[in-house]
Amino acid sequence: MNNIRSILTLACLATLATVAAAQGGRPGVGITDIMRNGPRLPPVPAESRPAAPVAQRSAEYIVALVNSEPVTNTEVQTRVARVLKENPEAERVPRPELARLVLERLIDERAQLQVAKEAGIKVDDVAVDQAEQSVARQNQISLVELRRRVTAEGISLDQFRRDLRDQLMLTRVRDREIEAKINISDVEVDQFIREQRAGANAAFAPNINIAQLVVAVPENASADEVAKLQQKAQGLAQRARAGEDFAKLVQEFSDAPDRAAGGALGMRSADRYPSLFVEATQSTPVNGIVGPIRSGAGFHVLKLLAKSQPGADDALVTQTHVRHILLRNDPKRTTAQAVAQLAEFRQRIQNGTADFAGLARDNSQDGSAQQGGDLGWVRAGQFVPEFEEAMNRLAPGQVSDPVVSRFGVHLIQVTGRREAKPSQAEQREAARAVLREKRVEEATVTWAQEVRARAYVEYRDPPQS
Repeated sequence: MNNIRSILTLACLATLATVAAAQGGRPGVGITDIMRNGPRLPPVPAESRPAAPVAQRSAEYIVALVNSEPVTNTEVQTRVARVLKENPEAERVPRPELARLVLERLIDERAQLQVAKEAGIKVDDVAVDQAEQSVARQNQISLVELRRRVTAEGISLDQFRRDLRDQLMLTRVRDREIEAKINISDVEVDQFIREQRAGANAAFAPNINIAQLVVAVPENASADEVAKLQQKAQGLAQRARAGEDFAKLVQEFSDAPDRAAGGALGMRSADRYPSLFVEATQSTPVNGIVGPIRSGAGFHVLKLLAKSQPGADDALVTQTHVRHILLRNDPKRTTAQAVAQLAEFRQRIQNGTADFAGLARDNSQDGSAQQGGDLGWVRAGQFVPEFEEAMNRLAPGQVSDPVVSRFGVHLIQVTGRREAKPSQAEQREAARAVLREKRVEEATVTWAQEVRARAYVEYRDPPQS
């Protein structure tokens, strides 16, 4: 996510990106780490739309049909309201133009969701539950507080969950239609590494590893409470600058869920970090302390643990030794049943009555089963976001709760974590991943445009507030 300040439905985030693109700027942001945003599509030319009627219309009417499925004025105005609340800069866009951009985004989403449904892609309640919990964790608040804030924004919980479900479906259909078809050749990898070492790939973000200590600020905190919490954060920052062990300070004082791992967020591309963190540490030397800086979650004290350019000879990456048990999606077993079975496995492991590797060998429906579920030492970006987000929250020795992904349900255990210089083969795979991600972004735009071109879109009367 670009920052961690407000709680709004994920469905409006792609609209923010489109508005920002129209303004030539960056989007105002919210909670984006749990899934990939939609593509930034160019606005439809004005001449393709009907002229606005002179007479006022009632608040509810159909503004467009997407393959016979309606988009209503209420849907557009609700989304517009969310965009304006999330991103005050959107006020600079004339209201009719903003409504038009929002309508185009809704049409794009509707057409893509129809493709997902035609492909038989489904997202069950367990996956939505997990997404909701992930949103709460990313904003470092409880699930109860998340729901309270969503309701306070004027969004019903049912609508919030529908939006989460839609975004999960969009992510899965894009993965199915795009990611599986992307191949990066060895020649492209060689070229990328040569350019990277020659300094020609400055456009690619550096890899950084940041650790954070969070002093949470309740949303309704008084000015005196905020001042006291800021003072506490400043004191902790001073202790860190004086040489105290940052990881121990995190474990003792941080309010973030990553405190068990010393607050380390992992070595990854800078564009996968909140822009607030990247900007704050941009000129900071390795092992430097920054902060406290303020976000919607509270005050953050940051430590830059490592920084390197992808493909550089001296690059260090965070590697995690991980294993898992996978129960695949099965018509004979619901997701809820798989979650219950893995929860029972976790309890047995914690009680010492079962061994993780043994359970993996006997039960995992994955090629790693024969190795006791061992996936080896892995780097950031190798797994789907649901898996990686859960893995990154684990300290060595910990076992996750069951994690739902597009492949099934996982039980994950981290057995080690290290900063290491990758082997030549690992450097090539990391370079391939960087190129692949860029190719996926480009292909997503093309695919979205193709989906839109295939859809029958009938515009009715323009949206009105």
